[in-house]
Amino acid sequence: MAASIIDGRAIAKKVRAEVAEEVERFKKVHGYPPGLAVIIVGDDPASRVYVGSKKRMCEALGIYSEEYALPASTTQEELIGTIRNLNNNKKIHGILVQLPLPDHLDEGEVLETIDPRKDVDGFHPISVGNFVVGKEAFVPCTPLGVLRLIKETGIEIKGKKAVVVGRSNIVGKPAAMLLLANHATVTICHSRTEGLPGVCREADILVAAIGRPEMLDGSYIKPGAVVIDVGVNEVGRTEEGKRILVGDVKFDEAKEIASHITPVPGGVGPMTIAMLMRNTMDAAWRQAGKGGCGCSCK
Repeated sequence: MAASIIDGRAIAKKVRAEVAEEVERFKKVHGYPPGLAVIIVGDDPASRVYVGSKKRMCEALGIYSEEYALPASTTQEELIGTIRNLNNNKKIHGILVQLPLPDHLDEGEVLETIDPRKDVDGFHPISVGNFVVGKEAFVPCTPLGVLRLIKETGIEIKGKKAVVVGRSNIVGKPAAMLLLANHATVTICHSRTEGLPGVCREADILVAAIGRPEMLDGSYIKPGAVVIDVGVNEVGRTEEGKRILVGDVKFDEAKEIASHITPVPGGVGPMTIAMLMRNTMDAAWRQAGKGGCGCSCK
């Protein structure tokens, strides 16, 4: 029997509805909305699309937003100054710096300048450290979305064997830590792991985040596994110029073996911005001194 398709678009819509309800509750309690500031440096087309999507999402959910579109020639000092001003801006509860930055800017210093209380991307070293030791912290949005997708299947994570293929700071490592925090037994793999197909076949939950088109075929999948494909790889264009996207998993083979699987597109992708809205809402509650955010990092 073919796997059940995990509909990321439908689940992201559910998350957005939850956040919209909380925004209204927050405004009734405090008299002002949660606020998100997005900084983009340069004119990278993909980054512009992402920033536009975030702005529209804020508007739809009632979240106050500010956008800072800075020229590619922006200096380190100018960018740092912008972030520091936002750190002190009481209308802003979350700060996001769109990556990648131009080569002349020090990404590490930029991210470390963000007030950890407003670090809704979860990239600040303090956020990472608090998360690892089990303290309240923001978690990167894509792994947070991965966890929500797994939970929506109804499969219990506790006690399961989970394999994460990919070790990036943005997806692989935090996804593994989230699964560990939910009592899975976790293995982190990468492109140099020996016997990778065999390791993956042990997984009850398989998260593919290695960034290689359709690298994981059916031979990597344990019968009945939950497969979450984080990869988004462009492999060509249609005659009309539309991008042809595939994941890190060979979907047609994997869906005949897995119990649940995410498609690409329409799986993990829609969850990232939805979970950014979730993190922004949580940041507002924390800064207002009120609990009830219900975030998964607690």
